[in-house]
Amino acid sequence: MLSRNLIKYIRSLEQKKFRNGRGTFVAEGSKLVNDMLSAFESELIIAKPSWMATQGDIPAKELLAADEEDIRRASLLKNPQDVIAVFKQPVYDIEEANPSGQLTLVLDGIQDPGNLGTIIRLADWFGIEHIVCSPDTADVFNPKTVQATMGALAHVKVHYAALEAWMQRYEGQPLYGAFLNGRNIYAEELSATGAIVMGNEGNGIRPALEALVTTKLFIPAYPAGRETSESLNVATATAIVCAEFRRRVSSVVTTGLARP
Repeated sequence: MLSRNLIKYIRSLEQKKFRNGRGTFVAEGSKLVNDMLSAFESELIIAKPSWMATQGDIPAKELLAADEEDIRRASLLKNPQDVIAVFKQPVYDIEEANPSGQLTLVLDGIQDPGNLGTIIRLADWFGIEHIVCSPDTADVFNPKTVQATMGALAHVKVHYAALEAWMQRYEGQPLYGAFLNGRNIYAEELSATGAIVMGNEGNGIRPALEALVTTKLFIPAYPAGRETSESLNVATATAIVCAEFRRRVSSVVTTGLARP
């Protein structure tokens, strides 16, 4: 049986102040935990014996067998799974997030942990290795964010920085932003490198950052002129934008010509 203090510790990691105080975060579920084990140092794994029996060597500082009731008491999920892991938070060098040589995502005030997790998953799918977030963007180690990444957090480095200062450092590089008053993304020239700024769910990109954006992009509705919803969900918009950037790169590689 798991001790009361251990269960209290795991459940405390639902709150940012305790995650940051301990420098740890929680992931749950076999696939997610296995993906994370390849990228992060595991402080603790609590799992059913049936899960342990299928894993071989498990790289964790502490490994505890637990029954279904123990898992339920410690879990942060509505539907607990077979394994709960506590990982150390990584420390990344933001100098790696250099848009002069790669495509980088920039998130300005994304509030919903699920949206952030989905965007991290999208970045992984489209080969974007770095995301730079404003300090008020949702915490990447929020359990809801971690679960929503579906393991992509093992491949994408998420940084937090004062975005205005960070963008000013790369003046002269392509700095794109998604706006309702931007230019049709399908008709604009797009670069294989640079930064793509996506804004807050309700307020979009802040004026100070808007002033630094070199190209404002807009995802047009179909057909033109038809009355539609006011805007797209930010994760959905990010998927469309990233797909179009990567399609252009693929077109260049395939034909030597960028096609709109």
